[in-house]
Amino acid sequence: MNKIVFTEEFCSPESLFPFTLTRQIQDIRVGILTIREKWEEALGLPSFDKFEDDYKDLSRSFNIEDIADDTVYIIHGNILPTAALIKKVKKLDHGECISVPGKESLIYCVSNQEVISRHNVKINKSISFTDEVKELQFPWQIFAFNAWAIEQDFDLVTRKRKSKKPSATNGILGNNLFVEEGVAMEHCIVNTNEGPVYIGKNATIMEGSLLRGPLSIGEGAVVKMGAKIYGGTTIGPYCTAGGEIKNSVMFGFSNKAHDGYLGDSVIGEWCNLGAGTSNSNLKNNASDVVVYTPNGPKNAGPKCGVFMGDYSRTAINTSINTGTVIGACCNVFGNGLTPKYIPSFSWGSDGIERYSLEKGFVHINNWKQLKHQEITSNEKIILQHIFEHY
Repeated sequence: MNKIVFTEEFCSPESLFPFTLTRQIQDIRVGILTIREKWEEALGLPSFDKFEDDYKDLSRSFNIEDIADDTVYIIHGNILPTAALIKKVKKLDHGECISVPGKESLIYCVSNQEVISRHNVKINKSISFTDEVKELQFPWQIFAFNAWAIEQDFDLVTRKRKSKKPSATNGILGNNLFVEEGVAMEHCIVNTNEGPVYIGKNATIMEGSLLRGPLSIGEGAVVKMGAKIYGGTTIGPYCTAGGEIKNSVMFGFSNKAHDGYLGDSVIGEWCNLGAGTSNSNLKNNASDVVVYTPNGPKNAGPKCGVFMGDYSRTAINTSINTGTVIGACCNVFGNGLTPKYIPSFSWGSDGIERYSLEKGFVHINNWKQLKHQEITSNEKIILQHIFEHY
């Protein structure tokens, strides 16, 4: 079976903290789809993860020494596909790779004839690619790339398909709206003049919602009454969204159900923002925002909100500082603005008291049961590693 095998080698996954604590880079959502889903859709192939001998090697891990008579495309997990790059990949033959001037090779096409060992592949020919490459290196690029990615994904997932007709009670500006089967939407205003709006299967858009493209609302998501959602935003599958949201990405199964502002931010999976939670995305002196990374502070540009790792939550009326990074499985509460960095498994915003691992498992399972799911053994393995090593 021909396949895609993603690798994090040479991608510096730690630079995409906190989201790569709990997932491979290729499972980060940018636009409508995750990076994995984009490549699977573009090449029409199933995907696996290269065995890296770390705690994230789970059910989809693949040892490239096990290649049979297949064609395998080894792809750096942080590369977003473009039409030009996809075209180039489809022309690759065994033993060829695509390289970008000034950088390492990014995509390889191999068979069992080219695999020498787990970390050694023989390449006969390097093909230079000089068009733009979208390479995800830092978390703020998730929202920086998002408007572009929505437009790319919109073309990919709606090609040769017809939208369901929205109810006549809605006000639709422009003709770039795609509505999937089972969507409930009445008395809303949708502006597609500045970018497409995609509404996934069985999503609910409550009355009075104001939606402006480019925008993606995932399968099973709920947009609450009177929500104001600006362009460049992704509301992931089974998320709940309310209040004011601008140029932000919610990965999936997370809630911002109430009033409050979320801007230029990324929210992981299974997160909950308490009522009235708002983030700052612009400093009072309008200077650039410096953000914590494991490799030292980095300049994220003039606008940057919050990066919240999976399974984290805020109390009501939490005020999130500009350029805040929150780790995985945190319960954030406290007076005033949050610290700029809150480590994983923090109980409160000062990071002094630690969430117990077993209590974390129980609380995550409680939240998951609200959406008819349960914590898995794989999730526990990953969270235990984070608890013990981060």
